Amino acid sequence: MAIIEDLKYRYKNLDVFGKIIAINVVIFIVDAIITNLLKLDIVTYFKLPSIFGKFIIQPWSLISYGFLHNDFFHLLFNMLFLFYLSRAASNLFRTKMVLNIYLLGIIAGGLAYLAVFNLIHFDFFGPKNSIMVGASAGVSALLMFIAIYMPKSEIRLFNTFNVKWIHIAVFFVIMDVFRLMSGVNQGGYVAHIGGYVLGYVYASQLVKGKDIGKGFERLMDSVASWFKPKSNLKTVHRTSKKKSYAGKTREEFHTYNDQKKIDLILDKISKSGYESLTAEEKAFLFKAGKK
Repeated sequence: MAIIEDLKYRYKNLDVFGKIIAINVVIFIVDAIITNLLKLDIVTYFKLPSIFGKFIIQPWSLISYGFLHNDFFHLLFNMLFLFYLSRAASNLFRTKMVLNIYLLGIIAGGLAYLAVFNLIHFDFFGPKNSIMVGASAGVSALLMFIAIYMPKSEIRLFNTFNVKWIHIAVFFVIMDVFRLMSGVNQGGYVAHIGGYVLGYVYASQLVKGKDIGKGFERLMDSVASWFKPKSNLKTVHRTSKKKSYAGKTREEFHTYNDQKKIDLILDKISKSGYESLTAEEKAFLFKAGKK
């Protein structure tokens, strides 16, 4: 019991993506037990089928497939990338927005997979009746988003040298296109490309000040509210006059150094969301991400 309580405590103190990684690991273990030891075929209903007729009767698989993995190394690779990418993005953006990109990437990858197998009528993409699993499309979306929005941002590899995320993104896009054309796991690489496209579009629109994931975020908040305990208490918020420039006057804001300005803007995002930023704040944040 002490071990279970300790695990519950550790899970409770994880951030959103830490919890997602933990859930993926637990699902992988449960999947192995159900499929290999108990010889049950339940997990299949959470994998994304290539045939549209099958997908219609299990539409949840458009998201659930992103929490299933074929083998240990498939899981390890995706979760390591998710760990580093989520932290790189969460340093500048709201956690909910980063989560939007990840989940929308999974959905975009799934839709690309379904489109290829149901709208393009040739045998290049392999057997018609196949299934797909893995978080790769969501990871691909995050990778491309960071590469486009913050092309000069870097990750330190093996504690010895730095590599720009844009170079990592270009490398993986080239590799995925090559492997797609070579006839290996075409459905999976089509999903990767769907994720790349989503990440590119999301970053490109955000540069213009438009968060295309807002509608999806509201939908997810609505779904999450179904599972929250209802309360008869009402919370009354006192209205106050909001200041521009991250809670400071323009004169105060421009007296701070760049790091202080970034801290103030990030604090404003965490409290009021990206859309609450002024055009000048968005421009400053965008330039800071490129340094």
